[in-house]
Amino acid sequence: MSVRVVLADDQTIVRAGFRALLELTDDLLVVAEAADGAQAVAAVRRHRPDVVLMDIRMPGTDGLEAIRRIVADPDLTAVRIVVLTTFDADEYVFEALRLGACGFLLKDVEPDGLVEAVRQAAAGNGLIAPAVTTRVIAEFARMRGRFTGADRLDVLTGREREVVALVGEGLSNERIGERLRMSPLTAKTHVSRAMTKLGVRDRAQLVALAYQTGLTRVGGLLPPE
Repeated sequence: MSVRVVLADDQTIVRAGFRALLELTDDLLVVAEAADGAQAVAAVRRHRPDVVLMDIRMPGTDGLEAIRRIVADPDLTAVRIVVLTTFDADEYVFEALRLGACGFLLKDVEPDGLVEAVRQAAAGNGLIAPAVTTRVIAEFARMRGRFTGADRLDVLTGREREVVALVGEGLSNERIGERLRMSPLTAKTHVSRAMTKLGVRDRAQLVALAYQTGLTRVGGLLPPE
């Protein structure tokens, strides 16, 4: 069965390029395009895609408002939203993750990276990579000037805090297990429990929260793998 995708970007050439790349595969299908947030929400409600590639800066209703509306609709809980952005240019990425986006792509993503990211999003995985996502989240955490909401972490055990901090650095369950000398399955269990306690939708939001609360500090990132 094909992964159904909605493309939302105000630049026709960007949508055309992404559509061409995605439709070179046998398992990805673009079911609709949108030039602004309102069109994106309407397309998502009509087609119920698996994944939305969502630009933030669009005329009229922007991507943030579109994300807010999609996430708030109980009929669309299965839809995964991936933000499209340009590094060092889009200060709204952090907010998009907080609202419920499962991750983001840079608009200059390599073709193979785009295809794999859409597949991973459809499979329920957050798009978290030390070389990309944590760099951008760290940048926006720095721009915010301060961390907030640290008391939200009071519901976590000490071990869960350690695990969430490492998730914030972009580590996989396997790498977390190696660092803390536990099995990947145990690491996954700690991640799942932390997500439930903190009320976050997915791993991407957990990363955002780790930075927002100061649990993962700017500058404390692992080098790209």
